[in-house]
Amino acid sequence: MLLLHPLVTALGMNESVVSHQLRTLRAIRLVNFHKQKRHVFYRLHDQHILSFYQAVIEHLDETA
Repeated sequence: MLLLHPLVTALGMNESVVSHQLRTLRAIRLVNFHKQKRHVFYRLHDQHILSFYQAVIEHLDETA
């Protein structure tokens, strides 16, 4: 699970942009979320999505 702040730092984007992107990912059911007090935690919807992303990265590495 990820907190928004580490994503903002890692991506070098402002919080509102990252938040908007996460809302889009939630809308298309690529990530799930839950809230604990003022914190929102995100995780990939399921293992298939992670496998898909890993396959794309491997493919891009092969063609580079």
